[in-house]
Amino acid sequence: NIVEEETKKRVQEAVRELSYLPNNLGRSLSIKRTEAIGLILPDLFGEFFSEVIRGVDQTAQQNNYHLLVSSSHSNRGEIKAAIQMMQGRVDGLIIMSPHIDAVTLNQNLPKSLPVVLMNCIVDGDSFDSLNINNFDASFAITKHLIDHQHKHIAIIRGTQNNFDADERFRGCQMAIQKYLSNELIFLEIPGNFTEESGYEAVKTILQFSPRPTAIFASNDSMAIGALSALQDYSISVPNEMALVGFDDIPIAKYLSPSLATVQVDIYSLGSLAIEQLFHAIKEKNNHKKHKKILPYRLMLRESCGCKHPDI
Repeated sequence: NIVEEETKKRVQEAVRELSYLPNNLGRSLSIKRTEAIGLILPDLFGEFFSEVIRGVDQTAQQNNYHLLVSSSHSNRGEIKAAIQMMQGRVDGLIIMSPHIDAVTLNQNLPKSLPVVLMNCIVDGDSFDSLNINNFDASFAITKHLIDHQHKHIAIIRGTQNNFDADERFRGCQMAIQKYLSNELIFLEIPGNFTEESGYEAVKTILQFSPRPTAIFASNDSMAIGALSALQDYSISVPNEMALVGFDDIPIAKYLSPSLATVQVDIYSLGSLAIEQLFHAIKEKNNHKKHKKILPYRLMLRESCGCKHPDI
């Protein structure tokens, strides 16, 4: 024991003198775990992605895991590069991308690596997935506008060839076809999920005659841009123009007027995805894969003509 204590002191002194740091890669090889999770997102800008990252990161920390984050910028080549870069560095991957497909995944991932897809539509049952109920939620928020007697509705679409954007447009369109038939002039304005595109869309909408009386922005960022434009053009919300969004990002209820929107628990989207991933890691990816749909809730606030439910 005396020899052991003396040896221990000498080793500790050498560590301090040499500023030695453990080699985590070597440690991960010895225990066959990296204790890291990879998260690949289409973008890192905006409150939506911040909340997703927060949900993933906090749940990872609670399980003594670290998080590596990469943004693919919705580019298929960069997605492949990000996936390949993560291999060997993480115990599992969470991927959100509008351009991912089963072929790309199978060609670039070892079958033993656990993967959870967020808001990705991939054929087959080879991967766990977690999705937002875009269609039903958009149908419901559009029907709410119709119930408020709006017969001329404009939709600001999200990014082109984006699954979320397409499903939200489809839900809105289906509600209009079902409840308004030929009474409605349906106006579709392009956007890209940014505040700027929401602002520019309103400038286009205000040029039409007759002018729409309600706007469905396909996410809250575009709704915020739209609200700013309506205020700049002295259009009263909701008296002259009703406005609704999608996501219920944290700032939505603090706007003036408060933003009516679809509430998706964005934090839970991240935390539930990593919980699915931990299950896959525990089962060594030999488990039955599951597809989950997140529930939604309409937050009917002042911008659509309802009272603020948060007060």
